[in-house]
Amino acid sequence: MKINGIQGSLAEAKCDVLIINLFKGVITPGGATGAVDKALDGLISSYVIKKEKFEGELNKTYVLPTYGKLPADKVVIVGLGESEKFDLNKIREVTATAYRKAQELKAKKVCTILHGAGIGGLNPEDCAQSIAEGAVIASYKFDKYKSKKDDKNTNIEEFSIVELDKDKIEQLNKGIEKGKTIADGVNFARDLVNEPACELTPAKLAQTAQSLQGISCKIIEKNEAQKLGMGAFLSVAKGSSEPPKFIHMTYKPKNAKAKIAIIGKGLTFDSGGLDLKPRGSMVTMKDDMSGSAAVVGVMSVLPKLKPDVEIHAIVAACENMPGCSAYKPGDVLTAMNKKTIEVDNTDAEGRLTLADAICYANTLKVDKIIDIATLTGACVVALGRFASGIVGNNQDLVDDLINAGNEGGERLWQLPLYEEYFGSLKSDIADFKHAGSREGGAQVAGIFLSKFAEDTPWAHIDIAGPAWLDKNVKEMPKGATGAGVRTLINYILDL
Repeated sequence: MKINGIQGSLAEAKCDVLIINLFKGVITPGGATGAVDKALDGLISSYVIKKEKFEGELNKTYVLPTYGKLPADKVVIVGLGESEKFDLNKIREVTATAYRKAQELKAKKVCTILHGAGIGGLNPEDCAQSIAEGAVIASYKFDKYKSKKDDKNTNIEEFSIVELDKDKIEQLNKGIEKGKTIADGVNFARDLVNEPACELTPAKLAQTAQSLQGISCKIIEKNEAQKLGMGAFLSVAKGSSEPPKFIHMTYKPKNAKAKIAIIGKGLTFDSGGLDLKPRGSMVTMKDDMSGSAAVVGVMSVLPKLKPDVEIHAIVAACENMPGCSAYKPGDVLTAMNKKTIEVDNTDAEGRLTLADAICYANTLKVDKIIDIATLTGACVVALGRFASGIVGNNQDLVDDLINAGNEGGERLWQLPLYEEYFGSLKSDIADFKHAGSREGGAQVAGIFLSKFAEDTPWAHIDIAGPAWLDKNVKEMPKGATGAGVRTLINYILDL
């Protein structure tokens, strides 16, 4: 799909669908919406608003034929909600809503108003970025395994932001390019998560990482991982016939001003191991590599975004299966940093793979470590599907990530990392256990990981809730969401 900014009058734009907007409570529209209303002889103000009672509520839409009074065939009016609550995240959301409505109308060419830059008073470039993100995210489909493709919604071929002021067009296209690139990273991650586990094995994930343009990639095979002492990671992989792959991707610009590691949990399928999950809990466990999908998605677009930050992306990829060689409750494992771990639940495997990944990141002498994972059901219980949990040993890093998440429409909520949570991890035969109490389970997992970060500033993001949706939420349809991609990209670009 082509996305661009074009100079001209919205009322003169030739297209299948013209997208305009309305704030809640507005009776007489102004700006570009007002111009379209005037061209339609007041049909919006006199009929849609007054008689049809369209009030501009957030994400509500109204489809209006133009009756030949405009070059566009139809107008889609999308509600922006209350003006005082309107922001860039709402722009992304309403764009996705209007985009899907245009798809339903079988539109090929769509023109839209620059949401937020008029009465909203927001920066035009930022508005254009949010519009591009919303359109690209909404355009996503995963139907590669369907013998008959779903043609309910047509593919929009051209999506244009129309702006009367020619001096803003360069800004618009700059924002569009950035927004499209970020959304491409999100959709790249969604593709990975939506792949069935029989296709996206650890080896296939490693091949995907190696195929990224502008990124160097090293794959540490099982024998080398053994030499490095990655006993926690390799123990999780023992029950599967699929060989584990420890993936290290690097983006290294000249004169980098910082050096950080982003680590994604890479369980391409999690059966729970010998502590087998119930059937209902296992059915979507192909998504247990959503953290790794996020970091691979980020790396896929960094060469285009060109941040002056050195990024090391790390994924300890494997399956957790109950094979004849599977690790067992009561086993004692030795991590890369020589700390010993007593296994008390084989279904708490993600923190074991992350432990060795964090140890490895520390050998790279990075300034900061961020790990992202679908780690605990406890985090879903605590925060639901609408926010990720975050803990860390450095408050500035945690605050910066929360702000980066807010900027990208991904909420992060800080959970406490009290030392008391470590009490349930005490072991009689090893340095500590790894699963511990179900009470405060997300925090217990966090305190476990903190023992491997040591003195390096570190943060852990638990995306178990938002990574997979069973119904549409805001701009995201059900299924994989690419959670964390926007947060990590915004954080990197803000450094």
